[in-house]
Amino acid sequence: MSDNNREIHDLLVDYAGALRDGCIPDFLKSLTREEASTIQESYELPEATEMIRVLNGASFADTAVSPNVGLFIARVDAKIMSRKKQANAAKRTTRTLSKRRSSQVEH
Repeated sequence: MSDNNREIHDLLVDYAGALRDGCIPDFLKSLTREEASTIQESYELPEATEMIRVLNGASFADTAVSPNVGLFIARVDAKIMSRKKQANAAKRTTRTLSKRRSSQVEH
């Protein structure tokens, strides 16, 4: 991606590599003004980039890892239970204190 003023087919190859490697922002930062205007004026590039996205999705579909939300849900459930226990402990403490105060007043 270090060539200056790459032609449209070179830009497409670099875009495909950036998409595969997950570094699209680096690809976009590497564009010169002339390359950006070439991309903007190109009619073929949007179709070609869409084709690359589809091919990338198809070729890496088996190795793609979807995030496991089970761990996240377990942590959220644990946090909820912890907060419930803290709330119940606070209620018990308040009840105990009020009982002690009322028994001291009666004596």
